[in-house]
Amino acid sequence: MQIVVDLNRCQGYAQCVFLAPRVFELHGEEALLYSPAPPEEQAERVRRAAAACPVQAILVGEQAGAGGGTDVR
Repeated sequence: MQIVVDLNRCQGYAQCVFLAPRVFELHGEEALLYSPAPPEEQAERVRRAAAACPVQAILVGEQAGAGGGTDVR
């Protein structure tokens, strides 16, 4: 599994951090850190986090690798 977060689109709502804390981490009020290739056991949590993102800044799966890391939904 691969993920990409459009950090220009991310608004720091941190829904992903609550749903997948082993993959997403918020530093300060708006700096999001994440693992672009999370362990497979985190896959369901990551999918839920992507679905819960209010600005749809998280792209999961094969599409994440194809967009070059910047053009995500």
